[in-house]
Amino acid sequence: MATERMQMRHLREILRQKFLLHRSHRDIASSLGVSASTVSIASSRAMAIGLTWEASESLSEEAIEERLYGPKRTTRAKAKETIPLPDPVALHVEMRRPGVTLQLLHLEYLERTPNGVRYTRFCEVYREWVKKQSPVMRQTHEGGERFFVDYAGKKPCIVDPTTGEVQEVELFVGVMGASNKTYAEATRTQQVQDFIASHVRAFEFLGGVPHVVVPDNLKSGVTLSCWHEPTLQRTYREMSKHYGTTILPARPRRPRDKSKVEVAVQIVERWILARLRNETFFSLAELNARIRELLLVLNQRTMRVYGVSRQELFEKVDRPHLLALPSERFVTCEWKVVKVNIDYHVDYEHHYYSVPHALLRETLDLRATATTIELYRRGERVASHLRAASTQSSRGKHTTLTEHMPKSHQKYLEWSPSRIVSWAQTIGEQTGVFVQAILASRVHPEQGYRSCLGVLRLAKHYTPERLEAACTRANAVRAYSYRHVESILKHGLDKVPTSDAPDAIPTLHTNVRGPAYYH
Repeated sequence: MATERMQMRHLREILRQKFLLHRSHRDIASSLGVSASTVSIASSRAMAIGLTWEASESLSEEAIEERLYGPKRTTRAKAKETIPLPDPVALHVEMRRPGVTLQLLHLEYLERTPNGVRYTRFCEVYREWVKKQSPVMRQTHEGGERFFVDYAGKKPCIVDPTTGEVQEVELFVGVMGASNKTYAEATRTQQVQDFIASHVRAFEFLGGVPHVVVPDNLKSGVTLSCWHEPTLQRTYREMSKHYGTTILPARPRRPRDKSKVEVAVQIVERWILARLRNETFFSLAELNARIRELLLVLNQRTMRVYGVSRQELFEKVDRPHLLALPSERFVTCEWKVVKVNIDYHVDYEHHYYSVPHALLRETLDLRATATTIELYRRGERVASHLRAASTQSSRGKHTTLTEHMPKSHQKYLEWSPSRIVSWAQTIGEQTGVFVQAILASRVHPEQGYRSCLGVLRLAKHYTPERLEAACTRANAVRAYSYRHVESILKHGLDKVPTSDAPDAIPTLHTNVRGPAYYH
């Protein structure tokens, strides 16, 4: 009977060909693509009730079917449809809450509708609705669980107010998996500092931290894109620890892993960027202020599928399950591998920072924030400095801590021009004059420290009296260097009175022995 009813659309043609054209059952079946038995049964029933072609010509297909086979019977499946069915949209929203299952929702449905459909039909209603939705909606995300992030392909622009140059900037987009609440902001670049800072501001916008963050395989977040074990960028990993969340990069070449954010990007481009096309912005702050205004409108709009706004769904589904924001905001930093130079300093942006001298030629990890520079060796911090200003005047300069210097260097650092002159004056007046002349002849007094200290230490080997005499002779000829005083003492010229040796000046050269050498 079921097969016969399936052929009801051919009944009129069967009767026409049989009673008007007098064709055989086999020919009719072949022309209509039905079985010969179907033609035979229909013809027999028509002749049995006296239904002729002239009589059937004015009837509809449904009327002919009812005359031949009787009125339709209500099937059990059709009878079930009269029972109030569950709302699949409401079920889909509830399924996003942690721990909620279809079995639990069916029990709650039966409490409200005792004569409702059984569990199998309940699941069929929901799954048939899901199949009709877009591929993105086939993913079920628990409340507060996942936050998808990416950059838009289309870029907003700002105008330099001084030059009028139009500059393209990046558009960061994030979306919650369960509620579709969307965040967007413009940044200068996609580099690490901007990428991390966008995450920080997004968490503050949400008022909490999602359990999982799903980024694309951008180099600022994922240094090694791998199907099984992707490697996160160090600052990104540090940020996730600070906020207690997990970074789960999308698999390479699997766009459905982040289809949620791809749809969000399209929405942001159409509902935000499109509205900005005729507006001009002269700063990033001005552009982001306008984006915030449009974001508010976007998140308050009622979604066609759910019948509620993103904000309402966020408050109901996501917010109760977000992790709490930490008391302190994450400080964006940059990591760099550096090697300690021979002067126990490391180079960062053409400025030099000291480390303990025992780490000479070691490889360290440098962590740079906006205000500090930290050096780590195998995870242990070994040095910390205030970051030097990024100006031309700081290039090539050194930031050095005394405790990082060797003992000999620390003693050298303790010297000052006044202290050196005072020591020289204890030996004699001419020695003090000589030392002052050395310091005055240098562009910077420190450049003469070694020369002065070398001269003063000659007193230990040659006695203070001889040094004073040597400095007297050197002052007379204005030979202000350590090598000249050493030569005078070495050749004993300090014992020859200056007035008795008018030809003594040439003997001050270190390579001239003088007449006394040959006696």
